Amino acid sequence: MPARPPALLQLLQASSGAVFVSPRRDRVAARRFFTRAIATTGVRPAEVVTDRAATYPMVLEELLPAAWHRTDQYANNGLKRDGSARIIIGGHAFIQNLRRGYYELAVEEPVSRRLMVAFDELALAI
Repeated sequence: MPARPPALLQLLQASSGAVFVSPRRDRVAARRFFTRAIATTGVRPAEVVTDRAATYPMVLEELLPAAWHRTDQYANNGLKRDGSARIIIGGHAFIQNLRRGYYELAVEEPVSRRLMVAFDELALAI
């Protein structure tokens, strides 16, 4: 018996930002997956992004008839698509490095005040 290929993942991103994953793709698994996801988050999403598996439209029409079912290739990659993820990650790293004292800005300050004083120092330098 040939090995079964790994199942693709089902994703539901509710407005709360939660992402749920299920290893099966048949109608019963899809219904159970979306039912649990809705029950867990307490949210009935206005938009659901999935791949193009044939089971999703039937189950979503039954459970979330008002939801917009998106199947376009990069629908769930908003940050990746416009490059802002790189900017956000870079900014986050900069803030963390300031807090940890990796730059010669406000290193003499206690950690709780370091970020505030560092921004004051940067503002004077600009």
